[in-house]
Amino acid sequence: MEERYRPKEIEEKWQRIWEESQTFQVAEDAGKPKYYVLEMFPYPSGRIHMGHVRVYAIGDVIARFRRMRGYNVLHPMGWDAFGLPAENAAIERSIHPAKWTTENIAYMRDQLKRMGISYDWGREIATCDPEYYRWEQLVFIRMLERGLAYRKRSSVNWCPSCQTVLANEQVEDGRCWRCESEVSKRDIDGWFFKITAYAEELLDWCDRLTGWPERVITMQKNWIGRSEGAEFDLPVVGHPELKVRVFTTRPDTVFGMTYAVLAPEHPLVDQVATEPDERAEVERFRAEVLKQTEQERAAEDRPKRGLRLSARVINPFNGREIPLFIADYVLTTYGTGAIMAVPGEDQRDWDFATEHGLDIIETVSRPANWTGEAYTGDGIKINSGFLSGLTVADAKRRVIDWLVERRLGEAKVNYRLRDWGISRQRYWGAPIPVVYCNACGPVPEKEENLPVVLPHDVQVMGKGGSPLAGHAAFISAACPRCGGQARRETDTMDTFVESSWYFLRYCSPHFEDGIVEPTAAAYWMPVDQYIGGIEHAVLHLLYARFYTKVLRDLGLVNVDEPFNALLSQGMVVKDGAKMSKSKGNVVSDDVIRDKYGADTGRLFELFAGPPEKDLEWSDQGVEGAFRFLTRLWRFTFQHRDALIGARSDFSQDDLTGDLRNLYRVIHRTIKKVTEDIESRFHFNTAIAAIMELCNALSASVQDEAKIEIGMPVIKAGLEAVIGMLHPFVPHITSELWECLGHQGGLDAVAWPKYSEDALEEEQLLIVVQVNGKVRGKITVPADVTQERIERAALADERVSAFLGEKKIQRLVHVPRRLLNIVVEG
Repeated sequence: MEERYRPKEIEEKWQRIWEESQTFQVAEDAGKPKYYVLEMFPYPSGRIHMGHVRVYAIGDVIARFRRMRGYNVLHPMGWDAFGLPAENAAIERSIHPAKWTTENIAYMRDQLKRMGISYDWGREIATCDPEYYRWEQLVFIRMLERGLAYRKRSSVNWCPSCQTVLANEQVEDGRCWRCESEVSKRDIDGWFFKITAYAEELLDWCDRLTGWPERVITMQKNWIGRSEGAEFDLPVVGHPELKVRVFTTRPDTVFGMTYAVLAPEHPLVDQVATEPDERAEVERFRAEVLKQTEQERAAEDRPKRGLRLSARVINPFNGREIPLFIADYVLTTYGTGAIMAVPGEDQRDWDFATEHGLDIIETVSRPANWTGEAYTGDGIKINSGFLSGLTVADAKRRVIDWLVERRLGEAKVNYRLRDWGISRQRYWGAPIPVVYCNACGPVPEKEENLPVVLPHDVQVMGKGGSPLAGHAAFISAACPRCGGQARRETDTMDTFVESSWYFLRYCSPHFEDGIVEPTAAAYWMPVDQYIGGIEHAVLHLLYARFYTKVLRDLGLVNVDEPFNALLSQGMVVKDGAKMSKSKGNVVSDDVIRDKYGADTGRLFELFAGPPEKDLEWSDQGVEGAFRFLTRLWRFTFQHRDALIGARSDFSQDDLTGDLRNLYRVIHRTIKKVTEDIESRFHFNTAIAAIMELCNALSASVQDEAKIEIGMPVIKAGLEAVIGMLHPFVPHITSELWECLGHQGGLDAVAWPKYSEDALEEEQLLIVVQVNGKVRGKITVPADVTQERIERAALADERVSAFLGEKKIQRLVHVPRRLLNIVVEG
């Protein structure tokens, strides 16, 4: 062991040892409790920087800690290798996505190994591997058989230059995010998964995910968006064959309906707006609305824009004709795409009615002190015909009964959740295993012919749609049903499909007879701790939950939910923005590792703040982490011989004075660090406590007279420090452990244990009050009885001065802390 801390040499040494000995490879073991920890796998479309390191370091702390606590730990890694990021990066560089992806995987794998992350690399997967996506093609076919996968025509954002569908988030100010061409709406056929069939179960299980952050659960509930209410028709004046179907969660307010609204995209708009001038106005309005995302249109704090149509509709409850509008705040993706507007009891409707000079009718009595605008509270119904005098709850039931009796409507539960459109008009994705036969129509590929392999002999240009459409050998196929000539589907699957089951494949990545080996899945699933960014709080997590339930119902797995607990780590922020290539503010993982070592980078990101909060990058903080590790190295080196020679079989009963106090600090630190990691993931406070213990150990060797007799305690403290730091900085701790004379590294060593006896104070400081006011303090032995505390307090001169001849009424004890003497007067 050299006096100088050389992280590069140490880290290369231990990474080589871990790889050669396959330290982190695991198998099912019924004799040990399992723990499955998983970070969301990355897109291999670039290089890892320090903004990425945080999530992997967090996962590694948990994995190593649980391993030291006696668990059989599964900690795998793989690559979310398909998708638009990799395809676009390849297009920009004029290379094939497969080559770009493979090269990045190799580089990023090396980066993760050099970080010392304890992955079981024998389970590595890449979603672009046909042996991976063949199983989701099989699941697609099984879902198709059950009606959970289907094809329909839908309205999408279309870029005429790129010749592809764009997601809402890829449309910026009405233009394509990549080529800036003006985006239009187009109706195309595509494949969907029927996630709405599981809406109720997905919502119900939200309340059982007790290990998830509350804000993520709230986001999922809001995305599912369950609403109870009524659905009924508003006849169009002069067109008895046309009816506007509306959904409302407040059927009690029907007598306050003063107008109705259609989403601009609603198909009925084209039937009622037929005059050329009105038609032109509608198209102009639609073009403006197209420039907004659905999130912008639904935002509560933005102006609501609308266009009044010439058509009118009838309120069936009072026969009144009311105006019909199209407006940007009504969406086709929620309810029926049409609403009845009740401005008296809905603030959005109130704002819109005020702007357009429409009637506002109050249908619920307001509190006496009400000074607001729309009223959404409870009360008695007014101005409501046969509902007047009822409560809101009773009126809701009465309206639904009235509609059902007359066959005009029905009670309805609606969800904001829409079915999952999985078709992508891109190349770099898993082929959809369907062929189109002139005689049979759409037909799934035979299961024995899977996988349908994505061909690599294509030229990816990024324009003109998917190159698969021009690949004759891929398109040409025989119909699996009749054997006739057919053509293959050229859409590929949304990459969220691949990430909706990868955690299952890790359980048995080389299993050739199915998506997952049943006994392996039964042992490892569900994931005990999942870690990833808040940006995936809705779609990825919701899709993974849905897909798991589908696999359960297909008889492929036996779990209801994929993730027991979720940790959403905060971002790494530099110069006021999230660390990212697009911001130009990244700090290279390679640079930090080459200058300071991987352990320093890990320690800084784990110490700088709690994992769920954003972390501000600090060069000074990195320097500080490096200095701490250097001090630990030097301390061990300077006292190495004495530490190795120190006995380990001492008894705490033999310790007195400062050594007894140091021993107590050691065990208190072990207790705190254990609880901080295991119960709260407070890695920053755990590291701070270890640093304080290091300071106490350093101070204890300053007294030359005591160093020899105190070395056994110092050795116990240092070994505890090294053990507790191991999950955070595994390379330096492994080396220090070996240098203290231990064999085999730390990975098979148990987590340090604390003694309850060692935590006990030798003496207690008791605060003494008289009638609630502090009048003195006494020091007593830790094992003192309550009676002795009382005698000592009453004998204290400062306390007795306030008692005088007053009669003591009672004595109130707060054990080990306080005695309050209550006296008369």
